Amino acid sequence: MDAQVIDALPTVHATLNYIVRGGPRPYAYTYPPPEGTPWRTGEIEKARGVAIRDARSLSPSLSLNEEGFEFHLHVTKVADFYDEAQLRDVYEPEIEAFLKSTTGAEKVVVFDHTVRSPARGRAGTVRQVHNDYTASSGPRRVRDHLAADEAEWRLMRRYLEVNVWRPIRGPLEDQPLAVCDARSIAADDLIASDLIYRDKVGETYSLAYNPAHRWFYFPRMEASEAIILKCFDSDPESPGRYTAHSAFYDPTAPQNPRPRESIETRALIFF
Repeated sequence: MDAQVIDALPTVHATLNYIVRGGPRPYAYTYPPPEGTPWRTGEIEKARGVAIRDARSLSPSLSLNEEGFEFHLHVTKVADFYDEAQLRDVYEPEIEAFLKSTTGAEKVVVFDHTVRSPARGRAGTVRQVHNDYTASSGPRRVRDHLAADEAEWRLMRRYLEVNVWRPIRGPLEDQPLAVCDARSIAADDLIASDLIYRDKVGETYSLAYNPAHRWFYFPRMEASEAIILKCFDSDPESPGRYTAHSAFYDPTAPQNPRPRESIETRALIFF
């Protein structure tokens, strides 16, 4: 993207939360930890001021291979995103077909959904800059969701792990998603962090601040619109392998914004 084009985009000035460089390896529990153990570690640099640019006018030129994210119109037949049966029987086939058509994938495996709606007692928003997978946990996901023989065969070819993110109701006013141009992330910005479950330990990247980061968002998204984020690319020569992201408070939002309801769907894409 041309710097002059980026500088001319409508921009909001907001704050994001980054991890501080150095210190012991961070971790976070997904369940109440043992007595005396903190829920999470890692010093957080809160409220780092950043410019977040409106990328709607860029959407035709954005790509998973370059910036690491794309914006699409995607109408769904799901009537109730809180109904697990509709997610399984309607939404998963829709997402599989959507990702095949947009990426040219041979195979898509949808393996996870997170519905976020604190007002309905669902998961809250994540307001720390992060990426869902790492160089270690990316291949592990393939082995988690494919038979052993197929997994080893697929791991020898290029594959992606993506997150399809959309609001459940629009226009989205509260805590939109900020996405970072993957090419603006340096290798030493990525801080491997443990995500501790009852039965396993996952790994994600927390992000340390870098003034080179280029942040974008899509204001007032509707339920018929979706962002595809590339969270892992098996190709080490890809211009951007990881697309950091975070919810943020939009300073231009209404005084009493409609509470955010969103869904993110994670999938493996095989070529």
